[in-house]
Amino acid sequence: MLEQILVTLDGYNHKLRMLLETVVDKIAKFEVKPDRFSIIKEQVTQNYQNRKFQQPHEQAMDYCSLLLEDRSWPWMEELEVLPNIKAEDLVRFAPMMLSRAFLECYIAGNIEHAEAESMIQHVEDIFFKGSNPICQPLFPSQPLTNRVVKLVRGMNYFYSKEGLNPIDENSALLHYIQVHRDDFMLNVKLDLFDLIAKQPAFHQLRSVEQLGYFAALLQRNDFGIRGLQFIIQSTVKGPGHIGLRVQAFLKMFETQLYKMTHDEFLSSVNALIGMKLEKHKNLQEESRCYWREITNGTLKIDRIEAEVAALRQLTQAELIDFFNEYIKVGAPQKRTLSIHVVGKGH
Repeated sequence: MLEQILVTLDGYNHKLRMLLETVVDKIAKFEVKPDRFSIIKEQVTQNYQNRKFQQPHEQAMDYCSLLLEDRSWPWMEELEVLPNIKAEDLVRFAPMMLSRAFLECYIAGNIEHAEAESMIQHVEDIFFKGSNPICQPLFPSQPLTNRVVKLVRGMNYFYSKEGLNPIDENSALLHYIQVHRDDFMLNVKLDLFDLIAKQPAFHQLRSVEQLGYFAALLQRNDFGIRGLQFIIQSTVKGPGHIGLRVQAFLKMFETQLYKMTHDEFLSSVNALIGMKLEKHKNLQEESRCYWREITNGTLKIDRIEAEVAALRQLTQAELIDFFNEYIKVGAPQKRTLSIHVVGKGH
């Protein structure tokens, strides 16, 4: 994950520029107040310490990010160094942090194009202009993209850790299937499979087999690297047994997928198209959608239209081929990572 300061502002358009200028000015003239530093440091320390009581499935998700995402650090290591940080350390760090910087901005709402450009120009002037600018541009060699580990085709990776809370009897499994890099046609195949398989997975693993109170099939998107993840938390069975049941479900669902009628396929396609074409509920939701394209580095602003067009062209045979190639047990292109968080009871 790239180090960053994220500033999010929303409100009435006639006050937004004034608010932006005030916040940017505070960052540019950042001051460390010792009394506030002590209070905030204590709050941050407490937040870190509370993570020891995360649910095991949340711990598994954290471990998955640590294993896959470049430049990601365990919170335990950050907590270890936190007590040694003093106010004067932050005083020295602030100008160093801002010495090299890169801006990415997104503005939406009732603002004219020229006004939006003017607001960003003001931010650039504050940080990069003047006889002694606060910031310099990044060096050409400094990366601006996040990197994700590419799992080896045909390999099944395994990572196991004891739960952080020694008295918690819950264990958790996260079984991740890495599928592809952002691509409209592959995206909609993954979306459609997820839509079709989600309810049967919950029904079989949660309702029928009662493996745990938390059982879900979810998509995962690490900066444009797409995949599926089964996440199950249980006091009944350990993660090893749960992993076997996930494999059994995939074998069982394979038969269901092959027997799906053409009408059922079209119904699922139309349902997914309807979900993609659903209007954003508010400006914040729309902005999060576009900002995700920026932060992920995918920059596909026309994603919805392109993916709907790809869905309209998708055939049932292509969906089955996708499943056979990337997801089914023994698939030739399959890349998996299984994370076990082992509780007291297992």
